[in-house]
Amino acid sequence: MTRFQPGQVRDGILDYLNKQGMAGASIGEIAERIEAQYGYAAAPSSIRSYLQAHTPGSFERVSRGHYKVAGSAAHQSSMDSHTQTPAFTHGKARLFHGDSLEWLRSQPSESIHGVVTDPPYGLVEYSPLEQAKLRAGRGGNWRIPPSFDGHARSPVPRFTTLSSVELVEIERFFANFGELLLPVLVPGAHVMVAANPLVSHLVSYALDRAGFERRGEIVRLVSTMRGGDRPKNAHEEFPDVSVMPRSQWEPWLLFRKPVVGTVAQNLRQYGTGGLRRISDAQPFGDVVRSSPTHAKERQIANHPSLKPQAFLRQIVRAILPMGTGVILDPFAGSGSTLAAAEAVGYRSVGVEMDEKYLELAKKSIPALAALPDKQLAVEV
Repeated sequence: MTRFQPGQVRDGILDYLNKQGMAGASIGEIAERIEAQYGYAAAPSSIRSYLQAHTPGSFERVSRGHYKVAGSAAHQSSMDSHTQTPAFTHGKARLFHGDSLEWLRSQPSESIHGVVTDPPYGLVEYSPLEQAKLRAGRGGNWRIPPSFDGHARSPVPRFTTLSSVELVEIERFFANFGELLLPVLVPGAHVMVAANPLVSHLVSYALDRAGFERRGEIVRLVSTMRGGDRPKNAHEEFPDVSVMPRSQWEPWLLFRKPVVGTVAQNLRQYGTGGLRRISDAQPFGDVVRSSPTHAKERQIANHPSLKPQAFLRQIVRAILPMGTGVILDPFAGSGSTLAAAEAVGYRSVGVEMDEKYLELAKKSIPALAALPDKQLAVEV
């Protein structure tokens, strides 16, 4: 005997498809969301019958078993800009060319379900001038380490050289970013932001001030060649001194848009509010052991801040607790986050301003996403 109240299945279908916009959803996805929202299942045959009975009036058939809301601004895509078309599409991933802050201003409210991003948290190092220096091998705000043991080492941004004015600008930038991002997210959406120990407090304070709840910090344990150096031009005089500790971890700040009601209520309505468990017996933890990015991935996507797919796929998977929704990377770079989302079967959208990185992402997203898990660098 059904436990649905009159009109609940109809309302559940309309509510979910309105949120999905132009992308629409399959009958199976609709059934999963209705069960998550109300706590019991609706027969897929009943959902199909309702959709077919109201097509083409209320709904449009996108493909076999896949529908969207018809004929109103309500079906504006949760993955599309109001003013742009994607520069690149691959599978469930869409990539836009533009300034992320301007892009966020044009987005419909409550259309994104999670954010995983590695932003230019020093700001200066991704300016056109500093990028030109980096590409010319001149360094500038980028430290270009010498080769070690026959291997070329990746460039490292110089956060210790930032002025007090530049540090204030970092806080201002992320406060503005947070204020624009907040309304675009559904309640309970998590935001995972890569940072650096020297500036993470500024980013954290700015996002907190914008209205996000701090939910902890994900520690990426990774051994690198950064830090640990003796005093410059005095290494023989001070052989037992390191100027800074050798970097062996990377902070990923974790925030959440406040939930509506309880977490359970928010999960039923929006599919967000928590993090997806690794398994029934193992929750997602706040320490993730990681290898440095493998050379074969850098050959695909030669970006100075490229993170390994083995790590990204873990945190991307965790960000959508019900396994459904749209992930945003507003600083897409070479598209590695979108590639990770594609690999785990999630829909994603990215924004990238630099034309060279945009062109790189068009090639790297399919190639990185196609890498089998078993061929990725293993955790260490």
